[in-house]
Amino acid sequence: MAGQTEQVLNAVLDDIDTGRLNPGDVLEEAPLMAAHGVSRTPVREAFIQLETAGLIKRLPRKGAVVFKPTLEEFLGILEVHIRLEGQAAGLAARRMSAAQARALEKVVLACEVHARDKGDGDPDGYYQLNLRFHEAVALASGNPFLVEMIKTNARKLMAYYRAQYRYPGEIAASARDHRDIADLIAAHDREAAEAAMIAHMEFDQATVMDLLAALG
Repeated sequence: MAGQTEQVLNAVLDDIDTGRLNPGDVLEEAPLMAAHGVSRTPVREAFIQLETAGLIKRLPRKGAVVFKPTLEEFLGILEVHIRLEGQAAGLAARRMSAAQARALEKVVLACEVHARDKGDGDPDGYYQLNLRFHEAVALASGNPFLVEMIKTNARKLMAYYRAQYRYPGEIAASARDHRDIADLIAAHDREAAEAAMIAHMEFDQATVMDLLAALG
């Protein structure tokens, strides 16, 4: 049973990560049961875990919906998340191994190539590269608890970060930021790497309102 619960849980998380599920989307038990060949119990257990993580809200007799933050919730989560991401960059500047440095450089190059060759095209494809960049930095922090906290918070915000890349120039700006952050981490400049990551993650007020409206 635990394996079936994990199967459903991972499938829902993957749908959130790839944008197949967005804030406010309905998750119904019956389609998940059919898709994964499981009974109602593993689906409900997966829903409990997702709700505990704050990623869905269960509805009486109606399944669940993907968490959709209010403006106040969005700003509160964002405030915490950018500090976690900044902390990860700062720790990475102290702890990154040679193998992790190679992995980070590989994804930074991929971001730069995407920005150069596709411009503002394929924002969803770029966002997947963006996820790989932030994962590489988080893993280089050497703190698995921090990595899990970042993953959970990121899933509450990723639909909005993904939408950001639909705006002209955002992909190129992001790729430049990734290069700057990676260079600061490689230079072991903890304070500058942390500050650069925080600046990279922040939204101005107008952008926040635009993104909430776009996914409203």
